[in-house]
Amino acid sequence: MLDHIGIEVRNIAKSKAFYAKALKALGFTAQMEFTAKQTGGAGHYIGFGVKGMPFFWIQKTKKGKTGSRSHIAFAAGNRKAVKSFYTAAIKAGGKDNGKPGLRADYHPNYYAAFVRDPDGNNVEAVSHKPE
Repeated sequence: MLDHIGIEVRNIAKSKAFYAKALKALGFTAQMEFTAKQTGGAGHYIGFGVKGMPFFWIQKTKKGKTGSRSHIAFAAGNRKAVKSFYTAAIKAGGKDNGKPGLRADYHPNYYAAFVRDPDGNNVEAVSHKPE
């Protein structure tokens, strides 16, 4: 089980705005933020999660470009939350990479939606519950 994960982004403000809107639909908000000044120049970090416990971090890259594209899947409580995530992510500037729907190839109740974030990462919301 993972405790937390982080990805690099080119534009911290743009990515913060995107993830704040997209993840709010799943009940996650920005919990902590450390600026480059606070970290002595080590980086600018923003952690999203719940109840003061961030588990998903974004970090501004130093070189202005990200490494390889990542895939991140966030657990959604139900299919309605998957749809809400997708709608919020698209409105926040995400690019469609798979509309909400069943992915029966994975298993009969795999209901997911996929978007590309501002850096091209594949971000998914998924519910495994039958509805």
